[in-house]
Amino acid sequence: MRAQTNIPRSSVTNRPPAPRRPSIVLIVADNIGYGDLGCYGQTKVKTPNLDKLASEGIRFTSFYAGSPDDQASRASLLTGLEPRHIGASFSHPLPVDAVTVAALLKEGGFHTALLGEWNLGDTAPVEPDTKGFEEFAGFLSQSHARDYFSDNLYRQNIPLGTNRLVTIPENWNSGEGRYMPDFVGEGAGNYIRIHVPDRFNHYTPFFLCLAYPVPHNGTPPHDTPFAAESWPQPAKDRATMIAHLDNSIGDVLTSLAQWKMDTNTMVIFTSIGGAQPEGAMDPKFFNSSGPLRGQAGSVYEGGIRVPMIIRWPAKIKPGQVTDFPCAAWDILPTAMEIAFLKPPQKTDGFSLMPVLTGKGKTNVHESFTWETHGDIPDRATRKRNFKFIQIGTNAPAVYEDQHRRDE
Repeated sequence: MRAQTNIPRSSVTNRPPAPRRPSIVLIVADNIGYGDLGCYGQTKVKTPNLDKLASEGIRFTSFYAGSPDDQASRASLLTGLEPRHIGASFSHPLPVDAVTVAALLKEGGFHTALLGEWNLGDTAPVEPDTKGFEEFAGFLSQSHARDYFSDNLYRQNIPLGTNRLVTIPENWNSGEGRYMPDFVGEGAGNYIRIHVPDRFNHYTPFFLCLAYPVPHNGTPPHDTPFAAESWPQPAKDRATMIAHLDNSIGDVLTSLAQWKMDTNTMVIFTSIGGAQPEGAMDPKFFNSSGPLRGQAGSVYEGGIRVPMIIRWPAKIKPGQVTDFPCAAWDILPTAMEIAFLKPPQKTDGFSLMPVLTGKGKTNVHESFTWETHGDIPDRATRKRNFKFIQIGTNAPAVYEDQHRRDE
């Protein structure tokens, strides 16, 4: 039986309190490398808001993206499956029958929304509103997302029955009046204000995914703190994008605090893949991969090992750092557990709750596997502190992580 939803507003105060399930904010950057944040060793570009987030929660040093390929990685993050188990193809990274974390949480009583980049299909069967997101504002394709002064964006709203293209007058005729990645944080602030779990909406929590399409080889915001630096212009552009990303995330955290949601909201920050070299924009200038070899698109560590920070003051002690190995497919079962929901039987991930809280038995992956697209893909497998890599038809190589000793 479905719960009655047309109860008069005045009678809500007489209802017994609903379980105070936490809301979840999943923040996904597009190719922020392992060494791009201050809390991961970056010295040239300051990221005070993300550094503060790490100091208030737990920072992972062995978290892996789902794939060297951006689309496959994004699909893995949302489905809890390794790309090889999703049933995707190069042209269809998210199959029509794929079940996402948004769909599961929506079914479990959460409000759901995605702001920013989708990049998993631009036809009706695989658009955000058919994959569990009640609301979507942003860019269906990668090329649209990287037009940082686009004069339009897509808007989908299931409750209102809308699905349309929204124009941005400030950017008409190449006006470049509004830097579009900033709207992700601005939209998040509005969404948080409207969807605060309170007695009037039966304490309904929300799942809000913020998918920032930065940093890439596009026109940066016009205001920059790096104008006086003697760096190449592409380096200044990349640094400016990262600084704006950090500021935008700071605004999101401020909104959570303003509406007294910061204590019982799990905030997750991660990246879709390693730092990406594009044109003259060379992430090596900032040592964006940190101590790791390789960059985006590679099965080496710099291509797939990325930052992950989780803050949830109600349950997670601040200031933690863990080298526990985990991957994108662990996010879905983690979200299911904190929402008091059962994960689907078909999942490759484990809940990270024991790692986050220090309580309960921690499941450990026997191994991790990644591969690139192509007729002769590059492949990598991590098993404990050893990694096996085969580049094309070359002989496999074995590497040992000297900084880590698994028991």
